[in-house]
Amino acid sequence: MTTTLERSRRAAARRRYLPMQILLGFLVVYFLIPFWWVLVNSSKTAAGLFGGGSALWFDDVVDYAGNFAQLFTFQDGIYLRWLGNSALYAFAGGVGATVLAVAAGYGFAKYRFAGRRISFAILLGSVMVPTTALVIPTFIMFAELGITNTIWAVILPTLLNPFGVYLMHVYARDAVPDELLDAARVDGAREFRIFAQVALPMLRPAIVTVLLLSIVASWNNYFLPLAMLSDNRLFPVTVGIGLWQGIASANNSGGTSLWSIIILGSLVSVIPLVIAFLTLQRYWQGGLSIGSLK
Repeated sequence: MTTTLERSRRAAARRRYLPMQILLGFLVVYFLIPFWWVLVNSSKTAAGLFGGGSALWFDDVVDYAGNFAQLFTFQDGIYLRWLGNSALYAFAGGVGATVLAVAAGYGFAKYRFAGRRISFAILLGSVMVPTTALVIPTFIMFAELGITNTIWAVILPTLLNPFGVYLMHVYARDAVPDELLDAARVDGAREFRIFAQVALPMLRPAIVTVLLLSIVASWNNYFLPLAMLSDNRLFPVTVGIGLWQGIASANNSGGTSLWSIIILGSLVSVIPLVIAFLTLQRYWQGGLSIGSLK
């Protein structure tokens, strides 16, 4: 009787969650199809791309090796330089934005100071402002300072991450108990030591989350470096591939078909982000659940 009842409950649970499982399966397929398309078509030659075959399956000639060789040698191997630029911008901007977000979010959450409410209201308002809307005013300001067409023109704006500050504020407010901080102060610990030795370990999941979001945003940034940079040696990989796409569309590539290496370059540019998520996921997977006071 008990076994029959348990089976009935399990069957009812499966029926109840079936629509959600179907929806999730559809979303998985929906998001994987573009990646599969890039993976397949990056193996094709120009003849395979435009030969009328299936866009979602490999051609008779799979030429990853030839496309890789062309990708890393075209225009004296400038693609590797673009990858290095993207890594520099993502690392500097991501780490810097995370440091500022952690400090500001913890300060908003755990300290009371004059102008705190209005400052936090301005912060929340800035979250609603699209970053692309700030590119032109930022360009004008940097032009006055004479730092356009430099790496600082890309790095400095990415250091400001209002959403990261808000996320750190929300997490620190609930995950770091005020009683624990007060106990550390009673023991004679100074504020910086309390922050470094008490708060930071408890904030690690949120820190890694903000770091990942900041790195991804910096790596995928397109409009800001496009507006700030004119030297193609300073381009990140996003702008560089866009440059190649424009050349390929205008058929000005000197007899070389760029579409194969454009697709392969797009695939290669995704790999560092995948590695970053797989490497750091153990630090943040399920880590945004709010901690409790022991």
